Amino acid sequence: MPLSSRMPELASFEIFLAIAETGSLSSAARELGLTQQALSKRLASMEAQIGVTLAARTTRGSQLTPAGLIVAEWAARLLDVANEVDAGLGSLREEGRQRIKVVASQTIAEQLMPHWLLALQGAAAKRGRTAPQVILTATNSEHAITAVRDGVADLGFVENPGPPKGLGSCVVGHDALVIVVPPGHKWTRRAHPVTAQELAQTPLVTREPRSGIRDSLTVALRQVLGDDMQQAAPVLELSSAAAMRAAVLAGAGPAAMSRLAVADDLAVGRLRAVAVPELDLRRQFRAIWVGGRTPPAGAIRDLLSHITTT
Repeated sequence: MPLSSRMPELASFEIFLAIAETGSLSSAARELGLTQQALSKRLASMEAQIGVTLAARTTRGSQLTPAGLIVAEWAARLLDVANEVDAGLGSLREEGRQRIKVVASQTIAEQLMPHWLLALQGAAAKRGRTAPQVILTATNSEHAITAVRDGVADLGFVENPGPPKGLGSCVVGHDALVIVVPPGHKWTRRAHPVTAQELAQTPLVTREPRSGIRDSLTVALRQVLGDDMQQAAPVLELSSAAAMRAAVLAGAGPAAMSRLAVADDLAVGRLRAVAVPELDLRRQFRAIWVGGRTPPAGAIRDLLSHITTT
């Protein structure tokens, strides 16, 4: 049920309680930083609104009426609850500023986010501050875009080509795809490089449809072979870099993977990189958010500022 028009505002209860506790209009006015005349008008307005006399003015101060004594007790209880709610709302606002729901593509979540978050915590500790709490979900780029658009996540990180429409974004890093095969694969023994057409016609181990890696490879192939380019159906579609790596090592077929994800494998010779000189396999990592060109103020902007300056 809505409150009646006879219900005064909290500010009126605060003024009346000050009068009740100090015993005079002049003392209450000094405590509240108001003039005695302004306080007297506020009390008269409150009494007119509720239709009850709350205090009798005398030469010795303000004497509460029997009704005023009851209202003063109610006012104290009401303001205690209001102060508790006010403090609670402040805590919720602070918690919201210090907690970020982040959704990131697999490569970024696995290869970059741990470093970014540890560096952010270290920087905050040096300044005597607490770093924002980041709740991270790893997924593919398409799902990350959807989560940000739907308000499920505050901030997203994606690796698909180009900025997504309708969202603010900024570049936070760079990467390159690399075609990997196991040692001894026939492509490692050839005298001439693999061509874009040959790669397009080869069944690959791939990520699921609409993932950033898969879309990036398709864009690179189309830049060379044209928009009517036909790719061979994947030999396997897998949802993680670890599964793709295992499939390649097992001989399922070549794969296009993030160089970040296979850097250790390439360094020790567990996988071999195959050059495809025709293709530009460089790509960008982007942060995305709902809104304009500038990231939302607060923890989101602080996190992105830290990432882009380290």
